[in-house]
Amino acid sequence: MEVLILLAVLFGALALIIPLIERSKMRISEEDTAKWAKWIWPLMGILLIVQLLRMLFS
Repeated sequence: MEVLILLAVLFGALALIIPLIERSKMRISEEDTAKWAKWIWPLMGILLIVQLLRMLFS
């Protein structure tokens, strides 16, 4: 039952937030997008290593 409540809350939040974001006038330039995108894979690698270490030592 708790899972259904959690899913309902998440769906409700998405239904509320998505229209607000679409109406927003804030836009991100391609240069900023590229700057942020180059950090994604290194951060994902660090996250994977940390998760493996947590799994091994817990």
